[in-house]
Amino acid sequence: MQLPFNLPLNSTTMLVAGGIFLLVLFVVVVSMGRKSLSGASGSQSVDDRLTQYAGRTDRAKVEEIKPLAQLDAAVSKGKQGSKIARDLARADLKLTVTEFIGLKILAAVAAAAAGAFIGRASTASMVLSAIVAGVLLSFAPNLYVGFAAKKRVKAFNNQLGDGITLMANSLRSGYSFLQSMDLVSREAPAPLSNEFRRVVQEIGLGLSSDEALANLMRRMPSEDLDLLITAVNIQHEVGGNLAQILETIGHTIRERVRIKGEIQVLTAQGRISAYVITGLPIVLTIMITLINPDYMAPMFQFGLPPKAWCCLPVTALTMIITGFFVIMKIVDIEV
Repeated sequence: MQLPFNLPLNSTTMLVAGGIFLLVLFVVVVSMGRKSLSGASGSQSVDDRLTQYAGRTDRAKVEEIKPLAQLDAAVSKGKQGSKIARDLARADLKLTVTEFIGLKILAAVAAAAAGAFIGRASTASMVLSAIVAGVLLSFAPNLYVGFAAKKRVKAFNNQLGDGITLMANSLRSGYSFLQSMDLVSREAPAPLSNEFRRVVQEIGLGLSSDEALANLMRRMPSEDLDLLITAVNIQHEVGGNLAQILETIGHTIRERVRIKGEIQVLTAQGRISAYVITGLPIVLTIMITLINPDYMAPMFQFGLPPKAWCCLPVTALTMIITGFFVIMKIVDIEV
């Protein structure tokens, strides 16, 4: 049986297969390395922390440092590397900066190979599709990290009201502020428990409560958390009933979370419309190009003199992106 369209097994097809294979291989190797690393260092985590904060050096461990770890340490010291490390920590992803950059490169290579395969109707369309797909998909890991960080911050904000109420009740029962945060780190769900546990650990290692809370604010950029930290800092300076202050703040945060949830429900149709209107023409263009490349080839002919339809892809893409951001700006309501 003959297919209605031709898919020749040429070099472009092999390049696509090779790019996908490299991407899958990189993910498998990273996951296996992470499992072995966590299994090997689980029993030595206490000694490692003591070595780090006490300034001790272990000659055997120094000799075990691999060039990849040294490269990652050098990359993380830069401005962009520190930003990537902060975003990875905010999203709670167990990746180093070097692994993240390598993932971006592999995503760009695989996307360029797929773009060359999609635009195989002509040489110009093949090169253009490869460049556009490689550039766009190289930002896919950044988008995923941003999405994971935003999701984690949202979960943190949803749990913060109940956590503050728990702190207020523990303060009334006679606990100190540090003991109240430790109670939240043991009783609250993640990610609230993880972040408060880190604050307690930092205070136990010698940081002041103001510095530990400032570090928490850098990891979790939240207006509700900023309200809590400001109230705690003011109470430490001028005094007052901290339990009553925390109870009022907790009630305010819960009401804000409730109002935001109602707004998300009311604007759901607009957001879904933006996603559908933006994705539908792009998906249709890709599908038609895969089924019949010759039909879409005139749209990618940028010769001299230029054809009337050669500007259609750029104009359509510009209008689609502009419409998407306009719709998202309309449904974005601040509380």
